[in-house]
Amino acid sequence: MAASNFLFVSADAALITDLAWQVYREGHDVRYYIEAESDRDIGDGFVPKTDDWREDVEWADVVVFDDIWVGSDIGTGALAEELRADGKAVVGGTPTTDRLEEDRGYAMEVLEDHGVATVDHHEFHDFDAGIEFVRENPAAYVIKPLGEVQNVKRLLYVGNEDDGSDVVDVLQAYRKAWGHRMKGFQLQRKVDGVEVAICGFFNGERFVEPVNVNFEHKKLFPGNVGPSTGEMGTSMFWTGRTELFEATLGKLEGWLAAEGYVGSIDLNCIVSDSGIAPLEFTPRFGYPTIALQEEGFESPTGRFFDDLAHGRDPDLRVHRGFQVGVRVVLPPFPFDDERTYDENSRNAAVVFQTPDRDGIHLEDAKRVFSGDTPSGAGRAADGQWRVAGESGMPIVVTGKGETMAAARRQCYDRIDDIVIPNSYYRDDIGERWIEGDGDRLQAWGYLEGPR
Repeated sequence: MAASNFLFVSADAALITDLAWQVYREGHDVRYYIEAESDRDIGDGFVPKTDDWREDVEWADVVVFDDIWVGSDIGTGALAEELRADGKAVVGGTPTTDRLEEDRGYAMEVLEDHGVATVDHHEFHDFDAGIEFVRENPAAYVIKPLGEVQNVKRLLYVGNEDDGSDVVDVLQAYRKAWGHRMKGFQLQRKVDGVEVAICGFFNGERFVEPVNVNFEHKKLFPGNVGPSTGEMGTSMFWTGRTELFEATLGKLEGWLAAEGYVGSIDLNCIVSDSGIAPLEFTPRFGYPTIALQEEGFESPTGRFFDDLAHGRDPDLRVHRGFQVGVRVVLPPFPFDDERTYDENSRNAAVVFQTPDRDGIHLEDAKRVFSGDTPSGAGRAADGQWRVAGESGMPIVVTGKGETMAAARRQCYDRIDDIVIPNSYYRDDIGERWIEGDGDRLQAWGYLEGPR
């Protein structure tokens, strides 16, 4: 296809850098806007930037929004809807689909309205009311913050005590420490089983096949311990419209079409031999999920998103096997401590011990060239990779193979060839599948395995 003009918009933090870089490397014209001042250097030297995305809307053939947030408020769905009304091709949601992530109670209502059974859940906007509920209904619960503060991932708490006493203790602590910001929370009954997410790309009318099955690893340390993070790594594969898909996202196909949704949508679930329990939506790209999905694309990424945004039926060819992605991070991740970041991470070098860059994906990184190098030289030039932004998440490293074990080996072999002082990462991404999650899901009839 002829080159298209892609405008990537980060209306809050910079998240979509790697996808913009991939599309740029394929020969398309790219402009990237970042709203957050602290993130403005992310992607420098990799993709061309713009200071005013609205000025570039007429130039763009495709506009891509990376998240639902505009600062501390949801809002990219409204922006995307406005642009579509003006005839623009947009990858992004709607005000209603944005609400699926921001308002967890509403998300459960949508599922229930379309015949999807949900976990027992209750919303509270008062800590005392939530504490009283747990005391009157003792059980193990998951605390999920509502609204903007849900982006502080370490506030998600999974209860361990059958009487809910630990949940009461945590809510009392949150009331003191976070009462000024945490305006509400959901208590969701804890369910045991295999945690798995089903993800599909939607073109405004229907889901594109194949669909994606992925397994998130949110805790900081191996063995799934430590504070919750946005994500430390993901394993995945591609498949057809399995029972897991048809029983969840598949039931929302007509609703999403009526909304005019375009883009990636993911539903995380707990699955057991007794059924499927949906947990939460991601009505946008997942991070680092999208980097790992890109790695699996065997058809051009730019063409896929151009077709998706224009409502065409994309030809999506993908890796027939398994994929593993690992987020490599730096202090003080996942916490905020400017002094620690300045001392250990800011502007740190990312050193590659081989010339191979396969499986290396951008997060909070920039590229610095010696001398005067025009921005367009970033298609082929290498330069010095440096840490950018303030979050301490410079890169994601991926691998793929016919088996999960082979994908893990390739991924971690690539990490071994990278030197970033003070960096750390989980070394167990993908092990849950090997140790039995895959066997259980297939025995229960929810998955067919990779196609």
